[in-house]
Amino acid sequence: MAHYRGSESKREQFRRYLEKSGVLDNLTSVLVALYEETDKPNNALDFLKLHLGAAGSEAADVEALRTELAELQQKCNLLMEENKELRNKLMQYEPSPENGAAE
Repeated sequence: MAHYRGSESKREQFRRYLEKSGVLDNLTSVLVALYEETDKPNNALDFLKLHLGAAGSEAADVEALRTELAELQQKCNLLMEENKELRNKLMQYEPSPENGAAE
């Protein structure tokens, strides 16, 4: 019987933790929104993720990172081309190490 009370106490502590952190309120409001949907979504889990903010923020972050990656790749390619051109110009004005060693 003491074991039952101990686990009940842990459950009660966990429930208070969830309540204090706002998890229960958020879950309740999302579940109520799902209940009030006239056209129920095919995937309830996606609905929950979207309305809890998990899916939306990740999607925005991923899109921003993809955009940044594309921009940085383009900048890198431009810098590589510029580097190549500058090396070619430099080779016109400086003798190659082989010619410089012979003199």
